[in-house]
Amino acid sequence: MTIEFYSTKHTYGEFSNFAPFAFTIDGLEYRTSEHYFQAMKFEDTEYQKKIRETKSPMIAARLGRSRKVKIRDDWEEVKIDVMRAAVRSKFHAHDSLQELLLATGEETIVEAAGRDYFWGAGKDRSGQNWLGKILMEIRDELRESQTETADKDHESK
Repeated sequence: MTIEFYSTKHTYGEFSNFAPFAFTIDGLEYRTSEHYFQAMKFEDTEYQKKIRETKSPMIAARLGRSRKVKIRDDWEEVKIDVMRAAVRSKFHAHDSLQELLLATGEETIVEAAGRDYFWGAGKDRSGQNWLGKILMEIRDELRESQTETADKDHESK
């Protein structure tokens, strides 16, 4: 079975970068993983702040897609790691999200974004699904961490 998500209003919408789960990285709070991801495209700290402080993830996305401000030269090389950091921080900050992600078992997780062939599956499902891959990586990390904690608890008894 495959678990698909896209809209924050539907099942597994919590996995969306637009889902309202705040977290802190480097002492700065981000309202959503979309806010963090879009802000990190830029070296201009004032523009990063503008994106971080905007009210909605949709506006953050719009600001991040603007090319009025120069994006970082290494963006294509670092964007997957930036997304991984955002998703990891989001899930580590919220126990309910960890439980939801772990409850997906071994299922394949797919961002059902019809127009996104990089982060999502694309209209014809031939996309790279990087956001789904990252979610499955984080799920594995959480599972591994739980196992280590359980092993330590068992050893101390």
